[in-house]
Amino acid sequence: MNFFPLRAICAAASAIVLLSACATVSADSPITSLRLIGEQRIALKQPFNGTLVGGLSGIDYDAASGDWVLESDDRSGFNPARFYRATLSYDANSFSGVKLNSVHFFKQPAGGNYPNLAHAKLDRGEQVPDIETVRVDPHDGSLWYGSEGNRKVGLDPFVAHASRDGRYLAPLPTPAMFRVSQNETGSRNNMSFEGLSFSADGNSLWLGMEAALYQDGPLATPERGSVVRITQLDRAGKVLAQYAYPIEAIASSPAPGRNADNGVSEILAIDGHRLLIVERAGVENAEGVYANHVRLYEMDVAGATDIRDVPALATAKYVPARKRLLLDLEKIGLERVDNLEGIAWGPRLANGRRSLVMVSDDNFNAQQVTQLLVFEVR
Repeated sequence: MNFFPLRAICAAASAIVLLSACATVSADSPITSLRLIGEQRIALKQPFNGTLVGGLSGIDYDAASGDWVLESDDRSGFNPARFYRATLSYDANSFSGVKLNSVHFFKQPAGGNYPNLAHAKLDRGEQVPDIETVRVDPHDGSLWYGSEGNRKVGLDPFVAHASRDGRYLAPLPTPAMFRVSQNETGSRNNMSFEGLSFSADGNSLWLGMEAALYQDGPLATPERGSVVRITQLDRAGKVLAQYAYPIEAIASSPAPGRNADNGVSEILAIDGHRLLIVERAGVENAEGVYANHVRLYEMDVAGATDIRDVPALATAKYVPARKRLLLDLEKIGLERVDNLEGIAWGPRLANGRRSLVMVSDDNFNAQQVTQLLVFEVR
């Protein structure tokens, strides 16, 4: 049975985060509030069609079919790299259910499933997947996805174009600055291609780094922020523009000897010059359990420096993109805020306003949850 006994945790009366009075969101109009409609959860390692559901780090809405695409960042460990098609049942008053409809496997260029690291033929060019983001092409319903690569074994991050059922179609060329290196240049391990979004007109793509390149400066700490590159590419991989986005300092400190980070976990275009940016921090306590601090910002590239030809931001002068806090997920009455990594526009509600959906990556970890949140955008 595919309807899971999910708990409706929040309803339409849940928190409204008010920024100012507003009307329906449209191009160039400000987002002024986000109202939480509700939350649903999927059980840990929920079995579905021979796979375990978890690691849901990317989401997008397929307007042609009415399905939602949910990709897992399973590195072909539990099951081969894959995505699910699902139905989310919600309206302006409630979020009542999640139903998984099918599972599909991302394919390599040669046609087979992606291998895990233990079985990958790296000397023959096989990739080990770490797929963190997925988008439905508004032109034809095909899929585009981004993988973080693996610096430890010399695998570069990549973006690929696939058919609706996951068959590999073509790579999207990306700038050489993002390649991994044995030197301290390029992408850091597990901190590269985390965000992907089609432009508002569907003619280009935005690509978001999770964290700073080595040459762009240090990572965020509880004392200071950092900077990441957000790049606009045409469908053939030509760089149209690139901007610096400033990341906040980590919202709290880890226990002694433990870890903490803050980075961009997803991006989503609003119009020609604004994007939604999900900043997600993870802070480890003495028992090794992570707390998440998640904030949603609006990024505005108008007036920012195009940094595509700037090799190292750490020593450069530039104007970063502007940012504006829209939502602090810890302040809207949720029982918990987990590792929210995916965000997507949904269909318009009956009142004409946009809906927005977020999903968390539970890392197949019993200390975490897979949560889906639905908002009304004002």
